[in-house]
Amino acid sequence: MALFNAFNISATGMSAQRFRTDIISQNVANVDSTRTEDGEVYRRKAVTFSEKMDTPFDHVLARVQGRHITGTGVKVSSVYEDNETDLKMVYDPSHPDADENGYVTYPNVNIVTEMTNMIDASRSYEANVTAFNTSKSMAVKGLDIGK
Repeated sequence: MALFNAFNISATGMSAQRFRTDIISQNVANVDSTRTEDGEVYRRKAVTFSEKMDTPFDHVLARVQGRHITGTGVKVSSVYEDNETDLKMVYDPSHPDADENGYVTYPNVNIVTEMTNMIDASRSYEANVTAFNTSKSMAVKGLDIGK
């Protein structure tokens, strides 16, 4: 049973990092957007993760059986807009979105930060793939013992 738990933990990690990569890609795609569909300036988005919790019933059942519940994986707990980083103001009076002073407001997306985050998400995804493949290899070796 613990083997399937290892598969699940790796799979949830891969799913979470794939979602993070999608959000980073959205940020990169909007680096030069001056407004969204709502007419507002695009703001950089970020993802937070948390431990995937079992149901309370699982905890009660484990306690009655004398078992300890281990981690069950990771989940995306929220996607939030970065309101702490300042938006970029660029002087371009010919731009259609320029204000009365000739400044255009651009998103707070820094391409270097986004690419660094993309590398981090990619490496985390690869680590989960490696853990999954290692678990799979151990399961196959265990089945080979019975031959």
